[in-house]
Amino acid sequence: MTWNALADRVLAGETPTYADAMAVLCSHDDELLDVLGAAFRVRSETFGRDVHIHVLRNARSGRCPEDCRFCSQSSAFNTGIEEYPIQDVETLLEGARQAKANGAARYCMVTATRGPSSRDLDVVCEAVERIKEELPGLQICTSLGLLTEEKAARLANVGVDRYNHNLETSERLFGDLVTTHTYADRVQTLEAAHGAGMETCCGGIVGMGEGVEDRVELAFSLKRLGVASIPVNFLNPRPGTPLGEQKQLKPADCLRTLAMFRFVHPDRDLRVAGGREVCLRNMQALALYPANSIFSEGYLTTSGTDPTSDRALVEDAGFRVVELIES
Repeated sequence: MTWNALADRVLAGETPTYADAMAVLCSHDDELLDVLGAAFRVRSETFGRDVHIHVLRNARSGRCPEDCRFCSQSSAFNTGIEEYPIQDVETLLEGARQAKANGAARYCMVTATRGPSSRDLDVVCEAVERIKEELPGLQICTSLGLLTEEKAARLANVGVDRYNHNLETSERLFGDLVTTHTYADRVQTLEAAHGAGMETCCGGIVGMGEGVEDRVELAFSLKRLGVASIPVNFLNPRPGTPLGEQKQLKPADCLRTLAMFRFVHPDRDLRVAGGREVCLRNMQALALYPANSIFSEGYLTTSGTDPTSDRALVEDAGFRVVELIES
């Protein structure tokens, strides 16, 4: 396949086929720079060389009743992480202030839970209202588990811009990784969030032992759902979880995966998410050729790169950090 020909087709408005996506994932290492160059052509059509930095806030840690086999916050596994209930409003607000000061365009509050309790929802909604008042221009994302239509409407009404709930993998593989809720439950939450007027943020984790066909199926499922933002995580195996001994992906496989997602989602916010430091290592800058945003400062229970280093990574690669996202 000629990768620039694939980029031409995508830029002309044609959706890649499953075969196209599989070809990207199965391409040879000798073709990697050509694949990334073609993906960059697609990325730059919408985003130029802009990069948005997103910051996560682990607003409630551990004690989650769900049994996601990759997650260190599940109460089903002994992982030794720090556990705490929902943080107070002032703590969440201070986190937003720090994120804004460090150049973040978006601040995401996350709770480890099946779904938000009434108390947790009260705290998050008050925090969102105060952040919106004090820090105009900072976009707010929340990730609070499964949502009802009523809870989704409440979040939208206080000003949440985007709701995150990842599909994680293909529908075929999902039941092997999670048994306490279903793939359909996750889809219903995305539909509730979108129906309430929020953008939806949904991606997954690669490197959990799936086949390349599962990654392709995930990419096309997200396209059918019309999600606005796609975080691509690379499994950083957590000790104590059933996937704690899983072998990490090689950097080239991570980059091919990002390129595939860009071809399938030419104008969507594509983010390099958890695991980028440990899986991409010294090839992190190449991820900016298909992706247009990154997480900075950490990933809930794992540490990340500091904001100064991330800004240098972006700028040294010839890209620019954009702090304001226009509504």
